[in-house]
Amino acid sequence: MPKPLKGLFLITDIGFLIYWAVTALVAVKLLNIPQDWLFRDYSNPDIVAWNWSFMPLDVLALISGLLAVRIARTGGNWRQVALISMVLTFCAGFMAVSFWTFQASFDALWWAANLFLMLWPVLLIRRVLRP
Repeated sequence: MPKPLKGLFLITDIGFLIYWAVTALVAVKLLNIPQDWLFRDYSNPDIVAWNWSFMPLDVLALISGLLAVRIARTGGNWRQVALISMVLTFCAGFMAVSFWTFQASFDALWWAANLFLMLWPVLLIRRVLRP
């Protein structure tokens, strides 16, 4: 696995892990974060449910991404697992950007994070598909 690709997997997957850990701590009121760091309508139960609906997708993306890195370290065929992770990561970012587009809501931080999730897999997928 090329080092830049490995770095993107680690940044993305550790980011997913941190995001969901913080989200869980906020949900059980063990952590307070400033309101301006939260996305619009964060206290709306429907928006909270929408956000949590991403958790299984994100967790599958992070598990498959970290697994791809581990398989690559051991010299195994990491490409298929990496491809799965990249598709899931793209889907997570695409779904969020689509939602915020339909909501006509723009927050630079949330858009940047989700565009990152969308773009790096698209830009590097050829590198994974090449033998």
